[in-house]
Amino acid sequence: MSKKRMVIALGHKDLGFTLPELKEATQRTAVMIGDFIEEGYQVALVFSNAPQVGMIHTAMKNLRETDPEQYVNTPLSVCSAMSQGLIGYDLQNAVRAELVKRGIYKTASTILTQVLVDPYDESFYNPIKRVGKIMDAKEAKLEEENGNHVAMIQEGKFQRIVPAPIPKSIVEIDAIKALLDQDQVVIACGGGGIPVLRQGNNLKGAAAVIEKDAAAALLAREVDADILLITTAVDHVSLNYGQADEKALDNMSIDEAKKYISDGHFEFKSMQPKVQAGIDFVGSGKGRRAIITSMECAEKAVEGLAGTTIRDFG
Repeated sequence: MSKKRMVIALGHKDLGFTLPELKEATQRTAVMIGDFIEEGYQVALVFSNAPQVGMIHTAMKNLRETDPEQYVNTPLSVCSAMSQGLIGYDLQNAVRAELVKRGIYKTASTILTQVLVDPYDESFYNPIKRVGKIMDAKEAKLEEENGNHVAMIQEGKFQRIVPAPIPKSIVEIDAIKALLDQDQVVIACGGGGIPVLRQGNNLKGAAAVIEKDAAAALLAREVDADILLITTAVDHVSLNYGQADEKALDNMSIDEAKKYISDGHFEFKSMQPKVQAGIDFVGSGKGRRAIITSMECAEKAVEGLAGTTIRDFG
């Protein structure tokens, strides 16, 4: 492989929270992607889908409540699949338009991606991810009677919570590799992928949400990427974030990153998954780098001039 490979995990900020925001945000994000492609990188994209999958889940639930005879309950795995198409559509068109503007003619393709998870993953016993509409106490009771987990997020307000299992393998990985090998742009594992369980010859969707950064690390390992770039709302990973003694980190070794996690420096639901994804990727092969930064600093970060880089200094 002559070209370097990069997997980019896009955060909420770089995709917007509503449909109009999504279209506008993907056009901005496509500029960054175009820059990396122009610099000679082969690029695979993973994206966050929490706002969009929540919107779809809520809409389908409201339809069910409006007309239960016509509309059936929509599994979370189906909502995840719908969100992959929704976001992928705008993203691939934005990337294509940006590349054409630069005189680069290559396809950007969205792969509807399923990711196998372990049915005995401990997260199935300890769900943590919030999804769907905000409910009152009456609605929450009905949700629990339907066999779902519910958590109170504010006084009198509830939301469904689902497991976040560890991704084990990517079902469509051969198709993703084939496109990358042909120097095409691939959009895959959207929202962490559709979590599925193997049942004989069939795959069954799981009522769960995979952490998209963990899926991006798995994808980066599987395609033998050189760089895993995770974009987020901040320019650096920091110790003591938001405190008077906050310290931005330019570089971390794998051992340092593990110690910072052990010491509780990173928020469990936001920064910690990104750092852990970086550890998993960098530790899986020689010469690999994981970079965590904002989209605005991404190009400088890849050059080593911004952001936080996790690498093996051994």
